[in-house]
Amino acid sequence: MAPDAPAPPRPAQRPLPARRNPRHGGGGVLQPAPGDPAGLAPAPGPSPGPLSESVSPGPARGSVPGHTGPAPTLPGPPRPGRSHRPDRSWDSAARGDSAGHRHRHRHGRPSVTTMLSVDQTSAERAPSPKVPEWAGPEALCPGWLEDEAPDGEGPEDSRDPDGATHAYELLQGALRQEGLPLTLDRSAEPRTGLGPLDLTVCVLGSPTALLPVLLEGGTRCPGAMVLCLSPSWASRVPSETSPGAWTLLLSRGVSFGVGGHSTLETFEPPRRANYVTGTLAPGATESGWVGELSRDLDCPTGGSVPLARRLEDVLVTRWVLAARAGIPVPPTLAFVLGPRGDLPGEPVAPGVRVVRLEDPQGQEGLVQEEVGTFLGGTAMEPYSQVVVRPAGWRWRGTGARSTHGKEEGVAVARAVGTLLGGLREEDSVLLEALVPTARLPAPPPRSPAPRLPVALRICTLVCRSWGDRPQLCQVACGVGRAEAPVRHGAALPQGLDSSLQQWGVLAPGQREALATRLQEAAEAAMAALLATEAELSPEQRGGTRAHTDIMGVDFLLACVDDSLELVALATNSQRCLETCLLAEAMGRAVGDPPGDLPQLLAEAMLHRAQCHLVEGKDILLIGAGGVSKSFVWEAARDYGLRIHLVESDPDHFAAGLVETFLPYDSREHRRDEEHAERVVELVRARGLRPHACLSYWDDCVVLAALVCQRLGLPGCPPAAVRVAKQKSRTHQHLQRCRRGRPPPAAFAVPCRRLRSHADVERAAGTVPFPAVAKLEFGAGGVGVRLVGNAGQCHAHAARLWRDLRDDADHPGIGLGWGNAMLLMEYVPGTEHDVDLVVFDGRLAGAWVSDNGPTRLPAFLETAACLPSCLPADRQAQLVMAALQCCLACGLRHGVFNVELKMGPAGPRLLEINPRMGGFYLRDWIREVYGPDLLLAAVLVALGTRPVLPARLRPRGHLAGVMCLGSEHGQALGDGGAMAALRALEERGLVRLNRLFEEAAGAGEYEEPCLSVGCAGSTRAEACLRLLGLCQALGIDSPRYPVHHFLSHFK
Repeated sequence: MAPDAPAPPRPAQRPLPARRNPRHGGGGVLQPAPGDPAGLAPAPGPSPGPLSESVSPGPARGSVPGHTGPAPTLPGPPRPGRSHRPDRSWDSAARGDSAGHRHRHRHGRPSVTTMLSVDQTSAERAPSPKVPEWAGPEALCPGWLEDEAPDGEGPEDSRDPDGATHAYELLQGALRQEGLPLTLDRSAEPRTGLGPLDLTVCVLGSPTALLPVLLEGGTRCPGAMVLCLSPSWASRVPSETSPGAWTLLLSRGVSFGVGGHSTLETFEPPRRANYVTGTLAPGATESGWVGELSRDLDCPTGGSVPLARRLEDVLVTRWVLAARAGIPVPPTLAFVLGPRGDLPGEPVAPGVRVVRLEDPQGQEGLVQEEVGTFLGGTAMEPYSQVVVRPAGWRWRGTGARSTHGKEEGVAVARAVGTLLGGLREEDSVLLEALVPTARLPAPPPRSPAPRLPVALRICTLVCRSWGDRPQLCQVACGVGRAEAPVRHGAALPQGLDSSLQQWGVLAPGQREALATRLQEAAEAAMAALLATEAELSPEQRGGTRAHTDIMGVDFLLACVDDSLELVALATNSQRCLETCLLAEAMGRAVGDPPGDLPQLLAEAMLHRAQCHLVEGKDILLIGAGGVSKSFVWEAARDYGLRIHLVESDPDHFAAGLVETFLPYDSREHRRDEEHAERVVELVRARGLRPHACLSYWDDCVVLAALVCQRLGLPGCPPAAVRVAKQKSRTHQHLQRCRRGRPPPAAFAVPCRRLRSHADVERAAGTVPFPAVAKLEFGAGGVGVRLVGNAGQCHAHAARLWRDLRDDADHPGIGLGWGNAMLLMEYVPGTEHDVDLVVFDGRLAGAWVSDNGPTRLPAFLETAACLPSCLPADRQAQLVMAALQCCLACGLRHGVFNVELKMGPAGPRLLEINPRMGGFYLRDWIREVYGPDLLLAAVLVALGTRPVLPARLRPRGHLAGVMCLGSEHGQALGDGGAMAALRALEERGLVRLNRLFEEAAGAGEYEEPCLSVGCAGSTRAEACLRLLGLCQALGIDSPRYPVHHFLSHFK
């Protein structure tokens, strides 16, 4: 169906017309038209009072938001951008439009008040016949000019004062274009029952800018993505949790669900936003009221008007990119007025010089001197042309600039002086080199026709992803003729690889290397900008929780010293997003598989919303664990969790790190039913009402399940946790599970429980040797041993029953459950950990890691790597086997660690740990993939499905080795290796995970005390770094051959 074709008649699914109620004057309240019972009128809600704040349609026409003095009289920049609907009072005031500007928009060309235009060049200019006029960054499409060809604006529509009806119609047209059902109107039946655990991602403003992200988010979390099309649909009330901040409440919105379905809803009571973003770009039609609603909120905010203005200021971003990220930028001389608080006092950056003027008048001598020095400097030697232009967020899209030859010093100084006459404090005048595009040998032409000179511009979109790390989402390239500039939206985008081939980069290795360099540069650019944002005050950022989550970076491919170099031109807040989404849509139109862009952005928004959702939640934590769980307390503080800790040790170091400390001795876990009753009594006596209960400590998982059951909190049934906790019972239960193809029984291993030497004799007749003897409820690999016959099993059992009788003999390895053992068949193959997130019986996330060979006959872990070395299909086998085993045992809700072996015939189960993976696993998974298992466990315990990456994208590789006190105590202590490792950790060169403060256990009951890991872009690089480190620090030795342990990771 054509985009403008009328929709087929369907009940309550058509665009909703509205008429203005004359009783309300110009208040922006929409009344339903005849035959339209719902309309788009604001939903009933709390009227603004002394404790609430609503956003009015805006100031009077011609005023400037935030400007308290008289209206400016200097010629200002013409309004950039496209208009998607008629001009209205709020929008005009937010932009500061004058009548002359509106007249200019209707004619689609710059007004006469513009001081310089693209066509206004120096009379002295004599272009070289060898270099076309626009051969350089000014020709690069889309965005080097930071302007767009303006569309015409129609007359103001008095029937739609706040634009909601028009925006709604735009949404319906976009849905038709995508072949999706129109929005279902359910606004007459208010939606109730939304509580503090319901997720809300609010997108303010344009219905089309983030539509693919809204649709993807609706698929991932149905109902969580809400589009607000009007300021009358939302209100602000003082925050109950953050003094001085505001909470955004939605009384109406368009929510998105599975399959592209959308619904117009009203919310009673109003719905609280957990994450807010929207159309914030300077000059955007909706940016005025969007900026007002999104400032100073108590929830994460994806951008703000001040941050968007920083992104659009070429001088600020070039200084950041050059000084903080070390990225080449065009040589630039900038003239600014006054102190410019958005720049450092003495901004020093390669290729960027800033000249501060107290008064732009009477500075001709200084300007001529600075211009002459710049044009004659070494930085300008490779270039023959320069551009003079005003810069700053107000000048976005104006095209006011002039081009000159480098030798035209007088004309250049005169052009700079002309612009200085209208300079404002937030503006700057830039004199920059016109960097030519790299010219490479092109492939032989297919026809004898002459080739036209063209230019290549590279547009990158970067988002703030998991762990606040920048992630390149997509790249789109624009190609245009060298003599005419091509702006954003004026040329269709194309892919990087095909563009490089067209440009003459024919070797696949060279194109791959350039793509890698581009990714590194784009992510480094965002990292630098985020670092400078962190230095701003909340007022300068637009709120304490405001951060740039999405940004575009424009590059050109230049030639420096006969080598290709990426030169950063500018950043932007929305134009690269539009270009990349257009590239996605074009690919879908010709049958390409869906790209990752909407998925990545939706995941980032939903993840930030979930981080806000858990803030202030009361979590009952059973068991503190040891040093290896120290990260829990830091993470709880970062996420804003209120931890109420039940711990057996009254002097535990975590007592002062939690909200409530409840000392209770539960070490005798065979009495967990009784302990659960006492814990519940303690909780109720303190008046605590926890939102969730869980445990990360292996000994306490059954107790936590019992407490959840008694408090009515989400969690696994205690019976299921008991089956998983007792190893022999796990395998025997799975052997009875015969349904499925293959059934869970296919992954079980023959085993027998050992409580006496008579049991050893009986087990020897059913379990083939060699076999593995270990503790029934053990942890950490303590007491696990390979036995070759019944005699060796008798001897090992006798020693273990003598040495390890209760928890006092070796805390934390399950002796509170007794010291029963089991004998199980030895499974050959490679060993792997699978960490699962399961919600309501469905897999939400899975990560596979590899373990190195053990030092037989013991089974202590020696080395590990992540991601797994296995092919994708073998990893999928491990994940499916782990999931089926968990579900068969009744573990349908939680974060679980499953240990398996991969043999020639497929995966076999070793054991299930019904809690989050221990040792280094949480830290490594965060580093390599981004998601936090701890946060996932909290969300599942709260009854909320965690948002996790739909597709695993490792950021690198990690390889690690375990250290033992018996082998490395001297090197780590007196040898100084520990001090060296800490110094390397501070520099980010190694990852250390301390498991114990000092060596735990002795002899055959020893546990690792430290994990040392190294990262690399490849597995081989990570292993090589780790091996070199271990050799240098004495960790590698003939008795502890690290080279052998790492040799299996291939």
